[in-house]
Amino acid sequence: MTAADVLLSRALVEEATKKSGLIWVRGTGHARALWHIWHEGAVYLIGDGPGEQPLPDGLTDGAAAEVTVRSKDKGGRLIVWTTEVTEPAPRSEEWAAAVAELKGKRLNAPDAETMTERWARECRLLRLEPGESRTELPDSSGAAVPLPTGATTREPVPAALPRLLLKRRRKS
Repeated sequence: MTAADVLLSRALVEEATKKSGLIWVRGTGHARALWHIWHEGAVYLIGDGPGEQPLPDGLTDGAAAEVTVRSKDKGGRLIVWTTEVTEPAPRSEEWAAAVAELKGKRLNAPDAETMTERWARECRLLRLEPGESRTELPDSSGAAVPLPTGATTREPVPAALPRLLLKRRRKS
């Protein structure tokens, strides 16, 4: 890769990640969709606390992770990049700057006034700085197998429902 290719790839990662409301992050298990902010050349995530998003398994300080970014207009996979996870110390200068940005993006917080203190006590802030990226699409869909569940519908579909639906289509 030439220097121009590296710069172009870095610019694509930054723009796509800034514009996407969600990114998919994979640690050691399944990828999770997470809200984030882009701040000073990296993604910052907050989670694993009460009322906050659960972070994927394996996202610890120094661990490797994979980030998938979707296209804002079509919603399809746009770029995938790797990263090494870092966890800034609570109340450090880096932590405070990132949390100030995250606080503005956090929707429907039950405790907006004391949210940063709760994050310092009970949550984890992670920094994901982009490493190597790729734009080619993989052969697999990337869809996770649904988790087993005991959930079922309460009752079978009423026998008259198909007739009612067909009748509406004929009148249209």
